Amino acid sequence: MTKDWYAWHRDYDQPESALARRLAEVRQRVAEALDAAPPGPLRALSLCAGQGRDLIPVLAAHPRGGDVTARLVELDPRNADLARRAAADAGLTGVEVVTGDAALTDSYADLTPADLVLVCGIFGNITDDDIRATVRHCASLCATGGTVLWTRHRREPDLVPVICEWFAEEGFEPVAVGSPADGVGVGAHRFTGTPRPLTRGERMFEFVGYDVLERTEQH
Repeated sequence: MTKDWYAWHRDYDQPESALARRLAEVRQRVAEALDAAPPGPLRALSLCAGQGRDLIPVLAAHPRGGDVTARLVELDPRNADLARRAAADAGLTGVEVVTGDAALTDSYADLTPADLVLVCGIFGNITDDDIRATVRHCASLCATGGTVLWTRHRREPDLVPVICEWFAEEGFEPVAVGSPADGVGVGAHRFTGTPRPLTRGERMFEFVGYDVLERTEQH
């Protein structure tokens, strides 16, 4: 049975849930990235954006929100519709919500490299090999000096230290990475390299789902 990713969002509305805590930290990191961004127009990308809760409320409240041209890509049309409505209600005319496959490089080709790239809610739902491949693609998605935000649970085996090594290999330096005690694993990395051209027609990852991955590991 395919997981209902629309219903999954309900945990965000439970203040003490791990998802709600993760959301608060991601929003804080988004605001900090906007604070540190250079003056002028900015670009933002959000992969597997869900209902846009990571990015849209921050852009709505932040002084730099109007400077941002953003594309949120989400496969579930119900989630995409909610994100689209939230952006419209906030008057964020620079925010585009695309209903489509966030794993395809073609979804971002005309907006790269971006100053802010959100890869949240993905690394716990794809294989380790696909995480490595996605980190590699982040060096094409992200502009020099731009920030990538990502999330990954801290359960054993804790892959977060390895993910940080992969980012370092691609020219990123850590800005902030949550500790195991936090349990929610939010990472922020700044790109210090020169972005590689984004190759069109490629798939960065296959979204498997954490529930399927856990069942696979148990067998």
